[in-house]
Amino acid sequence: MKTKAVRLYGRNDLRLETFDLPPVGEDEILAKVVCDSICMSSYKATREADVHKRVPRDIDRHPVIIGHEFAGEIVEAGSRWSHAFKPGDKFSIQPALNDPAGPVGVLSAPGYSYPYIGGDATYVVIPNTVMAGGCLLHYTGAGYYPASLAEPLSCVIGAMHANYHTTPGSYSHRMEIRDGGNMAILAGVGPMGLAAVNYAVHRTDRKPRLLVVTDIDRARLDRAAQLYSPAEAARNGIDLRYVNTGEWADPVVELKALTGGKGYDDVFVFAPVAAVIEQADALLAFDGCLNFFAGPAKAEFKASLNFYNVHYAATHVAGTSGGNTDDMKEALAMMAAGLDPAGLVTHIGGLDAVIDTTMNLPTIPGGKKLIYTHLSLPLTPVAEFAERGETNPVFAELHRLCERHHGLWNVEAETYLLAHAEDTRNNNNKNRI
Repeated sequence: MKTKAVRLYGRNDLRLETFDLPPVGEDEILAKVVCDSICMSSYKATREADVHKRVPRDIDRHPVIIGHEFAGEIVEAGSRWSHAFKPGDKFSIQPALNDPAGPVGVLSAPGYSYPYIGGDATYVVIPNTVMAGGCLLHYTGAGYYPASLAEPLSCVIGAMHANYHTTPGSYSHRMEIRDGGNMAILAGVGPMGLAAVNYAVHRTDRKPRLLVVTDIDRARLDRAAQLYSPAEAARNGIDLRYVNTGEWADPVVELKALTGGKGYDDVFVFAPVAAVIEQADALLAFDGCLNFFAGPAKAEFKASLNFYNVHYAATHVAGTSGGNTDDMKEALAMMAAGLDPAGLVTHIGGLDAVIDTTMNLPTIPGGKKLIYTHLSLPLTPVAEFAERGETNPVFAELHRLCERHHGLWNVEAETYLLAHAEDTRNNNNKNRI
């Protein structure tokens, strides 16, 4: 079986190549990748290469396939796993394996560490360590992109589960956000912030009473309010406010005023900016928890904290890097039950768009860039479908289907795209879009 994939050979050295996959062993699974959502972590891995914590040191000789937010179908299951996975089953993968059998000193994960599995490929061989760790997960919902986006959703699920609070007089930690409390999501209208808003508004087991989402970009705030509206949140018992802190002389005073001066029980920081962290610290209520979600690029990154409040107001700090398998299962269950992450998707593309997109990801505006690996398609904003549809009937239909869904990517559009765009393994260009 041949595959076509984007492989990492060294710092800023990505190559789109066709090569042979090895035969599938009795404890392995052959799978077809349908889509992969490009993550900023792939950009970081490409920049750092063999010094990255998840990338092996010998990639110049044994390159790895990139991409870790992917979904697809089972093609063939080895005898050890044929009872659990059948051809045609849809899947998602929890990539944070931390494989004990992987290279020494490397936190192994698909999309960073393996030669034959990663999201930016047409076909992959899933190694036994994935199934043995319970990290190959069934997806029973509609379409494929929700399963691909289950991984980023699991990251915000894990973050909210990781927050903790105490009871006065007791030092026992009660994990989770405070039910009925005040929550702030700072710098919160990027892709991951929107995932956090989506989850906070739609989860059923616990939720904040007040949810304040901040940014300094009015256009992004307005788009967020359209995707996850205050009216929708109110129907779920949440007072949702979108705030442009760039318009306030003293954001801390104004944000605290929204809580009646109490402060926030849970504050999530979605930008690795010292000033935002310090603002979050100043917003904490008694027993408030600050969750530093954003991953800094520099190991020496620092910010100031008020340790007087740590001592006398019982404030505390949490941080997470990815979700665990239970978080992934929760994300997939919510997707199967109808939670749609389409608001995160602003661009689609084919496998031939991966290298440029990954290398330039910080400078490409918008949210998630969704790659359909069997297609040849330049990275295209959903907002440009109408314009491109003037000369291309495929884009015209994609625009029509997205307009039926409030301008968002959707399962109907995905199904149409997969049926009408070129397979990258086919040299016939008559259907190329």
